[in-house]
This record gives sequence, C-alpha cells and structure tokens, in this order.
Amino acid sequence: MQKLRSQEYLLSLVNELRGFPEELEWLEFKHNNEDPSEIGEYISALSNSAAYCGKAFAYLIWGISNADHSIVGTTFRPASSKKGAEELESWLLRMTSPKINFSFSTVEILGRTVVVLTIERAQNTPVSFSGSEFIRIGSNKKKLKDFSERERTLWRIFDTTPFEVGIASERQTTAQVLSSLDYKSYFDLSGLVVPEQNEGIAKALEGDNLIVPCDAGGWNITNLGAILFATRLEDYPSLARKAMRVISYAGNDRVETTREQIGLRGYASGFKGLISYVNSLIPSNEIIGQALRRKVPMFPELAVRELIANALIHQDFSLHGTGPMVEIFSKRIEITNPGSPLIDTNRFVDTPPRSRNETLASLLRRLGVCEERGSGWDKVVWETENYQLPAPTAESTDHHTRVVLYAHKALSEMDKGDRIHACYLHACLKHVSRDQLTNSSLRARFGVEERNKAAVSRYIKEAVDADLIKPYEVGAARNQMRYVPFWA
Repeated sequence: MQKLRSQEYLLSLVNELRGFPEELEWLEFKHNNEDPSEIGEYISALSNSAAYCGKAFAYLIWGISNADHSIVGTTFRPASSKKGAEELESWLLRMTSPKINFSFSTVEILGRTVVVLTIERAQNTPVSFSGSEFIRIGSNKKKLKDFSERERTLWRIFDTTPFEVGIASERQTTAQVLSSLDYKSYFDLSGLVVPEQNEGIAKALEGDNLIVPCDAGGWNITNLGAILFATRLEDYPSLARKAMRVISYAGNDRVETTREQIGLRGYASGFKGLISYVNSLIPSNEIIGQALRRKVPMFPELAVRELIANALIHQDFSLHGTGPMVEIFSKRIEITNPGSPLIDTNRFVDTPPRSRNETLASLLRRLGVCEERGSGWDKVVWETENYQLPAPTAESTDHHTRVVLYAHKALSEMDKGDRIHACYLHACLKHVSRDQLTNSSLRARFGVEERNKAAVSRYIKEAVDADLIKPYEVGAARNQMRYVPFWA
C-alpha cells in the first residue's frame, strides 16, 4: 500500500511540475544527462534557489522534455550509477557540504521511466558541491560568488527564517495530514475538544502553524508540526535523524550495550512515553526503612524529565546527521543535544535560556511538556541536592551540549572538584532564591552533622580559592559568613 501511495504521489507531483510553462529556479528537467559532477552542481544550485524562492524542496527530473514538458522517458538509473567504484548517491552526499537530504525516486508514466531527484532547501548556509556554491539565475546554473546581491539576499533569508516555519512535507490532503500527524495528542495536550469535521481539525492545526496552506492545493506540514506530532518521524527525511535515541549500557562505559531504541513519534505526542521508557531503564536503589524496604530511582525523575525536555528544545536543528540522545550507565546518565550552548554553562542557573527554537519552546511550554522559562535547570539542581547527589555537570563539546547526572556518592568519595562544583551550584541556587550559602546550608546539602562543620568550612574555602564563590559581606564575623556566586 505504501509503495502504491508513493507511486501515486510521484505521478501527481510530476504532472503538477510539468504544468508550469517553463523551468523555474527550483525546478529543472533533463532527458538522459547523468554526469555525476553536473548532478552535484545542480543539487547545490537547486537547494540554494529553493531557499531563495521560499520553497521547501527543489526538483531535478529526468525523462521530461525541456521544450514542451512532454514525457519522453530516461535511461538514467540512479540506483545502479556510480562515480568510479563508489555508488552515485553516496558520492554526491560526500561531495556536498553541508549535508542535506536528497533522494532519487523512479516512477513509470505512460510506459516510460521518469526519475525524480527531490532536494531539501538550504537551511543555514549555502550548499556547496566540491567546494563551490551554485545558484540558479532563471533556468541557468551559475556560481553563487558571481552574483553578490543574490548571495547577500540568501544570507539574509538564512538569518531570518526559523527552523519551525520550514516545510517538512508538501501538498498533503486533509486526510493525509490527519494520518501523518497525531492530532488527537495535540487536542489532548491543548485541553481542547476535537472538532467533529476534518476541516475543523485542520483549521485548528493551522492556527498553531503545524500545517499551512499549500499554493498548489492541500496543506504543507511544517517542521514544527512534524517534529512535535509526527506519527512516524522516519517518514520525514529531513527530520528522521532528530528522533531521540536512548541507549542503556551494562556498566559505566560504552563497551556493552544492553538496549537501544530510537523514538518513533513526535516530541510532544511521544514525550510521556519517552520519559516512562527512560525511567524504566534507570537503576534503582533499595532504601530500608524501619519496617519496609522500598526502591527509589537512582536519579530524580523530575530532573531527568527537565533535562530531556531541554535537550529537545535547545538543539541546533541545522546540524545534520545528529540528534538528541540519552545514555544510561550504571552510575550516571548523560543527555546530549546537537548545538553548543548559547550561554556559559556556569550561568545555566541564573540566566534565562536563549532558545534557537523559540516557537517550538513556546508551544511546548503551553502544552505542559516543559517548564516556564528559566526554571528547568534550577529544578535539576534542587532535585540533585534534595537527593544529596553529586552536582550535575554541563559540558560544551564539539557542536554538542551534554549534561551529566551522577549516582549517589558519599561525601568521603567525592574529590575536590566534585565538592567545589557542588558548592558553586548551591551558591547559585541560593542566590536566585534571594538567599546566600552558609556553613549551615551547605551542611544540609551534603548531609553533614553540625559537629563536622569545620570540614564544611574547608569545602567553602576550596570554592573561594577556585574563584567560584565569594563572601557576601567582606569582614563579617566568621560564624556569620555568607557566600554568593562569583558573578553576583
């Protein structure tokens, strides 16, 4: 059934594109030209032109007459074509930068073979092939550097077009939209009643820009609609790699994987299931009370939820070939998202987050998937203190942000770095609550009895010496000393 639908879609697409009176800057017809380098240059030119013209995709079609757009068929077979010993599609992908999604499809029309190359639009930077960037001027392929005004315009488009308004799927009927998007989850999370008519459902989805009208009829599903409510993310080539990946390991390294799963549904519709799945993989600690034994998760569930939500919201969607990931080890959990943090990792507690995807973040806050602006990291730190766990760490790696939660560790097992970091975050948390770190508050954070307050004083001095906290009032009596973060 899927194959039949795909052929029907391709037939409709080709006939619609043939209907244009002439080639467009995002549309090219060929007969049998299968030169690999020529195809690569067209991928660059058409992708950049699609962005320039505000189109989600560009198309290069073989088997159509350039003169009258009649169907003449083609002998080009991309699946069996090669560049040297390398498969054509693999070679084209390797020679294209940045990596974009493109795909070859074949359809039989009037007994003749037609090949359709669908090319994703350029997103944040012009697409180059073999080191050169191309653009279409009318129906001609040119080097972008030779048309400076168009290049400047293209960069302005990149700077002003957010990810959410991009198109994930074009020309969908209302029935196809309702099959592709989990609209029931949308209404459930929104607290709204599902309209009785499909047209009413579509209008509601349009109201939140999950779908937009298509110029050629029907609907376009936006990136926002697909990434949040897709029934199957893998149906959207440009978004398939953005599905959350969850990996569980046997030990505290990556040697032995015990379980791995890639998310299927959109972030909003699949969030509850994702959190339940992650929590089911987190090890438990057994607590023995006076009469009963009970098990508690090794990591605070609220902290895990907040960090996963942050990873989904703050990722850089322009980075191809990578997506958010949760890795569960025996003594820690790491949550990683594409994109370096936009603010200093030492200022996560007090600085309101700068989101690359504000529309997505705003809608997820409204749907109750994530917390109000700026409160998520505070809750993570508070939860780890409440569980008396080592302080969480936030790291900026090459093009990624990683947050690590650690399993319980006795104070005697913490090294100097652990203590200093915990002391700093405790001071941050106190400061945003209009309070200050004291020997007493830090003892409570570490679970230290009052008779050992001298040891806690040493921990405070370590953090002061590391220039991460400072006295709130210089010269105060020793037993009245209070401390704030270095930036306060």
